Amino acid sequence: MHPVLFQVGSLTVYTYGVLAAAGFLIGLWYAYRQAPRTGLDPNKIWNLGIYGILIALASSKIWLIFSAWDYYRANPGQIFSIQTFESAGTFYGGILGGIVWVILYTRFQRMPFLSVLDVSAAPVALGHGIGRIGCFVAGCCYGKPTTLPWGVTFTSPVAERIAGTPLNVPLHPTQLYEAAAEFLNFLILLLLGARQRFTGQLIGAYFILYGIERGTIEFFRGDPGRTLMFHGAISLMQIVSVALIITGASLWWRGLRGAAPIAPVPGRTPSHRVRAVS
Repeated sequence: MHPVLFQVGSLTVYTYGVLAAAGFLIGLWYAYRQAPRTGLDPNKIWNLGIYGILIALASSKIWLIFSAWDYYRANPGQIFSIQTFESAGTFYGGILGGIVWVILYTRFQRMPFLSVLDVSAAPVALGHGIGRIGCFVAGCCYGKPTTLPWGVTFTSPVAERIAGTPLNVPLHPTQLYEAAAEFLNFLILLLLGARQRFTGQLIGAYFILYGIERGTIEFFRGDPGRTLMFHGAISLMQIVSVALIITGASLWWRGLRGAAPIAPVPGRTPSHRVRAVS
C-alpha cells in the first residue's frame, strides 16, 4: 500500500487520485481513437468525456452535501472547504450526473446515443480496471476478513484514517478482484468490437458483464456506506447490477431480432463492414 504518492508542503497528492485520473484519460484516449471506426467525430467524444468527468465530480459532491445535509447545514463553511473539495463525493451522484450529461450532449450534438455508448464500453472497462488498482493502493473499497491464502493485510495508518481500512487483518482483495474482472471485460469487448453485428451490442455486453461482476463481488465487500438493504442481505449496487443485466439482455434481444442495424460508415471496406442479424 502507498496511499500518498508524494507531499509538497501542505499539498498531498494521493496515489488513488493519480491512478483514477490515469485510468480516465487512458480510457478516453482509447475511445477517441476508436470513434472514427463507427463514424463518430473523435473530437466530440473527447469533449463528451472531459466535460462529463467535471460534471460527474460536481454532481457527486452535490449529492454528498444533500445526503449529509444535517451536518452541512450546521457547518455551512464545510460546503466549500478543502475537505469537501478533496473528497470523492458519492458514487450515485457521479453516475447520475454523468448519465444526464451523456443524454443531453448526444441529443444536442445529434449523435447516435447507442453508438456513443458502444464506443465507450471498452474504454470504461479499461479505465475502471486501472482505477480499481488505485483503490487497492489506497485501501478503500476493501473486502471482508478472510482466511484464504491470497488475503491481503493492510498496515498503513493513512488508509485507516482516510478510508477506515481495517489494519493487520487479512481481507479479500476485492479491489483486485474487480480490476482483474474489468481487464477481462475489456478483452471480451475488444473481441466483440471486431465483429460487431448490431448497435448496442457492446454496451449491452458490458452491462451484462459488469452486472455479474459487481453483483458477485459485493458479497465479498466489507466497507460500510454501500447502502445495505433488507437487513444487510444485499446492497443497492446489487439491485443496480440486476437492472444492468436486464438492460444489457434487452439490448441484445433487440439487436438479434434485427431491430438495431449498424449504419455503414464512409470509408470502411466491405470486408470490415458489420451488419445486423436478420
